[in-house]
Parts: sequence; structure tokens; C-alpha cells
Amino acid sequence: MSAPARRTIAVIGGSGVTGIFGEGERREHRVSTPWGAPSAPIQEGRVGPVRVLFLPRHGVGHTIPPHAVNYRANVDALVALGAEAIVAVNSVGSLRQELPPGRFVLPDQFVDFTKRRATTFFDGGRVMHASLADPFCPDLLASAREVGTGLGIPFAERGTYVCVEGPRFSTRAESKFFRGFADIIGMTLVPEVTLARERAICYACLAMVTDFDVWAERPVEVAEILATMQQNVAAMQRLLVTLLPALAHAPTCACAHAVDQAMV
Repeated sequence: MSAPARRTIAVIGGSGVTGIFGEGERREHRVSTPWGAPSAPIQEGRVGPVRVLFLPRHGVGHTIPPHAVNYRANVDALVALGAEAIVAVNSVGSLRQELPPGRFVLPDQFVDFTKRRATTFFDGGRVMHASLADPFCPDLLASAREVGTGLGIPFAERGTYVCVEGPRFSTRAESKFFRGFADIIGMTLVPEVTLARERAICYACLAMVTDFDVWAERPVEVAEILATMQQNVAAMQRLLVTLLPALAHAPTCACAHAVDQAMV
């Protein structure tokens, strides 16, 4: 029997993405979880036929640094409210000349260089060894590629995201090291992506390039990042408003069964 069509999609917004519902009606959910409260109250609204849950990752007014985000509470709260897929928006630096500021990237792999974050829901009692060989939902990625192409938004369709602890930026030596195996660098993908896999939920990252990392022989400046982010936001809003209704179909992926054999 085929899976039912998705009805509820969650969006975790990064810097600069503050809402996607326009003037439509919305509700607000204050959720408690075994891991504490999520970053902010979760907004609920509709985008076309789809029920959408929106959560600002860094809290209202961008008050939570990347290493202090309560990722477990965020993912658990969205799943508790019925999310069947998560579309994450992440601002990133570029490690490639061919990925300039303003470009969008759909990463298909990641490397974890975080240090102190809780990366699993299973800290004891039961042990889960989830496979992250292919960490992102192929169904979501295919839809994002199709919608982005139709809107004329330039997407790099593959790439490796190296996630660092933050909140500081890289040294020159680190940046050159990361270029050996990654294409973009950010601070927020992990452990969101691993927690989504443990909950057997579809997950994809829409990465917005805001700057060249310091390998380009120029220190990263916050003002430059914010300016590029503002330019990216309009395109990202346009993408989400078109993409979310396109996800209201029966999934063709195996994400719902990703951890069927993962428990010890």
C-alpha cells in the first residue's frame, strides 16, 4: 500500500527568514518537550493546501547562537505537532569559487565538526545506530531542484556541508583544510539532520551562500553577510511559497523506514 500524501510540512528558518504566511491566518503553539522548550513558539499557517509549521531556529530576534540552539526540543516539538517533513533554511559560507554569495545550494552530504552538542535522542536506556549514509531526503531534494529550476533560482544541486561549532568564524588554516573535502560551511545543520533521521522524518537543507569563507584571503565580515542575506530572503520566500505546496504528495522516499533496523 502506498504512503498517504503529506499534509504537514515544517520549515526551520535561519537568519533572515522570519515568516512565510503573508497575511493569512495563523496560530501559535507553545510546546514543551522532554528536552525543554524549542527556540520560539511555533507558528502554524497554510501555504496553498499545505499545513505549515514555522520555527525560527535562533529564536525571536535572533538571540540564540548556533551552538546553544536546543535542536532536540526543536525537532521533537515539530514532530509532536504532526510534521511529516522538515525543510531547513541555512545561511552558509562558500568554500568554492564557483559558489559565490547569492547562490543557493542543495547539499547531499555533510561532515560534522561540532564539539559539544547533543546529537541524539537516545542517550541511554535504548541505543540507536541510525544510518546517515545518505542524510537528506531524495524526494524533497528532487522537488526543490524542480521548483528552483522553474523559478529561475540558481541552485547547486549537490555539495558537502561542513558543520562547525561556532559561533566564531574559521581561521585561514581551518578554512583551507575544510576546502579539501567540503563545498560550503555553516554552524546549524548538525544535529538537526541527525535528529530528523532518528525520528524517521524527511529532511532537506536549502542553503543560502552569504559570503566566501576566509580561504579567499579576506576575513568574513558580518555586515557583508547581512547584506547578502537580505538579497537572498526574497528569493527564498518565493521558493518556499512554491515548494511547500509541491510537497503535498505521497512520498517516494524510504525516510519513514530509515531506522526500522537501527535499534539495539
